[in-house]
Amino acid sequence: MTSVKTEEKQPTVLEQMGGVSGMLYSSLPVLVFVIVNFTTKNLMAAIISSLAAAVVIGVVLAVRKGTIQPAISAVFGVGIAAFIAYKTGEAKGFFLFGIWQSVVYGSAFLLSIIVRWPLAGVIWTFLNGRDRSWRDDKASVRDYDIATFVWALVFFARFVVQRWLYDEDQVGWLAVARLGMGYPLMAIALLATVWAVRRADKRLKAAEEAAEARAAADAEAATEAVLARTADDLLTPDMDELKRVVDAESRDKSRD
Repeated sequence: MTSVKTEEKQPTVLEQMGGVSGMLYSSLPVLVFVIVNFTTKNLMAAIISSLAAAVVIGVVLAVRKGTIQPAISAVFGVGIAAFIAYKTGEAKGFFLFGIWQSVVYGSAFLLSIIVRWPLAGVIWTFLNGRDRSWRDDKASVRDYDIATFVWALVFFARFVVQRWLYDEDQVGWLAVARLGMGYPLMAIALLATVWAVRRADKRLKAAEEAAEARAAADAEAATEAVLARTADDLLTPDMDELKRVVDAESRDKSRD
């Protein structure tokens, strides 16, 4: 079984993306859009402000962390949302991309459970630079199935609520739902993922220790067997060799 420990700690993908703070920074342009649109009632001002916020965040992260990946993601997401809002001429269009993004993500998480590659486990191991030894343990796969299902529920809940508010033209409440159903619900899904990770790691560690104990016992048994054979060879005379020695002595005596 592959060890869950790494010999040398390498920067994870999550760290390369700026860590948790980088993820938080990437959401700020959306918050700026919501606040500016709510206070000014000016769609273009909100679009420009959110894009400007993404650029500022990119500069700050480039100076502090040496990475602009969160800003790139933010600009991409905000750019699409802003384009939809601009084309529809309505502020609620800004949320349409995220609404359909939620149903796509929710469907992907459900599908991953069906194909026995739960995304909660796959993404966690990818972001944290871990191996996929949990794939060989059915109980661990089941735990990650549960965490993945929680993620799917989060995304579908976002879709159902926000789509209803979108259809009802409730832009203000749509903004509240976007923020309120963001990190709070994500925190619940992350807790489910951490629960699954801890259970899987504990189980895999126990299995690894048992495998190491069996390997040590097998090595000790093999060593004892070798020592026993060596001692037996030393204590047990070689009858063929003894016979040759006796015959040789007999021949020497007969010559004398």
